[in-house]
Amino acid sequence: MEIAQAAASLFVRQGLRATRAEDIARAAGIAPRTFYRYFATKEEAVAPLYAEGAQRWREAVRTAPAGMTVPQALEHAVRYTLTPGAGVTAASWQLGRALLQLTDSSPALARVWAEVCLESEDRLAEVLRERWGNGEEGTGDGELRFAAAVAGAVVRVAVESWAADESPASGSEEPAAGALRNLAALEGFAWGGG
Repeated sequence: MEIAQAAASLFVRQGLRATRAEDIARAAGIAPRTFYRYFATKEEAVAPLYAEGAQRWREAVRTAPAGMTVPQALEHAVRYTLTPGAGVTAASWQLGRALLQLTDSSPALARVWAEVCLESEDRLAEVLRERWGNGEEGTGDGELRFAAAVAGAVVRVAVESWAADESPASGSEEPAAGALRNLAALEGFAWGGG
């Protein structure tokens, strides 16, 4: 995680183009050779930061109070992981915003973000399967994967929309508020399992 934090800090402070993998390695206190043992490109170095947020989101869904339906667990997870001070600090949100803004000018960084989002959807489908099984009659793996993709899109769109401007991380334009509005727009969606 130290490498990812060093990369993110350098990308934000001096820009993506001006940052070399060697700069990241030096800032992380490792040799360039060690950097390349873990990452093929400098952009890939921030993947662990993106993945950490996705992991917090999935864990909040997994550990939502017993008896919650899928939509209730998703709302619970949104409130926990997308509210500054609950699951993540306001400073982390600002760093995340800066990294997401950089994806607009870097196809390589946008690819890293997209890959982490896709992997998160796959893992969220596993969480839904573990927690709610196959749900209602006829709800199978395809439906759970679709529900995970929809839930992932709810969060991704809210976070990306928030990152696109300078709205505060708390209040009516916060990522949590956006994600909750997105979930509300899906009232009646067949989540499977509840």
